[in-house]
Amino acid sequence: MNVERYLERIEYDGARTPNAATLRALHLAQLYHVPFENLDISRARRIVLDYDALYEKIVTRRRGGFCYEVNGLFAWLLTQLGFDVTLLSGSSFRADETFGPEYDHLTLRVLCPADAEPSTPWLADVGFGSSFTEPLRLDRATPQPQGLRAYRIETAEPFRIVWQKSYAGVWKKQFRFSLQPRAFAEFEGMCHYHQTSPQSPFTRKPFITRATPRGRISIEGATLIITTDGARTSIPIRQAEMCAALLRQHFGVDLSHDE
Repeated sequence: MNVERYLERIEYDGARTPNAATLRALHLAQLYHVPFENLDISRARRIVLDYDALYEKIVTRRRGGFCYEVNGLFAWLLTQLGFDVTLLSGSSFRADETFGPEYDHLTLRVLCPADAEPSTPWLADVGFGSSFTEPLRLDRATPQPQGLRAYRIETAEPFRIVWQKSYAGVWKKQFRFSLQPRAFAEFEGMCHYHQTSPQSPFTRKPFITRATPRGRISIEGATLIITTDGARTSIPIRQAEMCAALLRQHFGVDLSHDE
């Protein structure tokens, strides 16, 4: 595993001082270049929580992954660069207005030792899809604007709840998490569940998505979705060859390399 190759993968050539500015820049670079995707799950390719395997997939083969993969490997990168990173267990807010089980989501608490106030905690997350693109202050309850949307963190002990203000101005819950430190291996059970259970959102249809400076680009099933400044355009994908070309064009993903 090589930090230089990881930084090349996310096209990052900026400062490496472990402060908030570097964290923000790395967070954006990761989201712009490493997609959130479930293509291995849809192809029945087993995912294991092993750092070497994740590095080989995401850095060497230039793929993406779901939360356990991309947040897990991003935590490794931040640690190598001198940040203080804690893995946290989260759970997504579901359509039935309940939260998922423990370890449903992996998110990150980050401290920046080179900051003037190194004890300031940040929430970093590069594995939740359409959510915040810049780290959030964990110690701030007021809204934190990001472009045309905003986020806030509600304290509901023992949890923190992340809320997103949509393009339409509506506040909605996204996920909750506790501040108890977790080990990477603790997420293995739910990682397996999300690969195999018909109840998991990750087994229902293939998807891939990444952030852009003005929005997001995604493929969900047989639809290409482009969101720019809050405006959403959907384009049907009618042929497998077209889907393969779009994966290469917009995500740099060539699944033929995995055959």
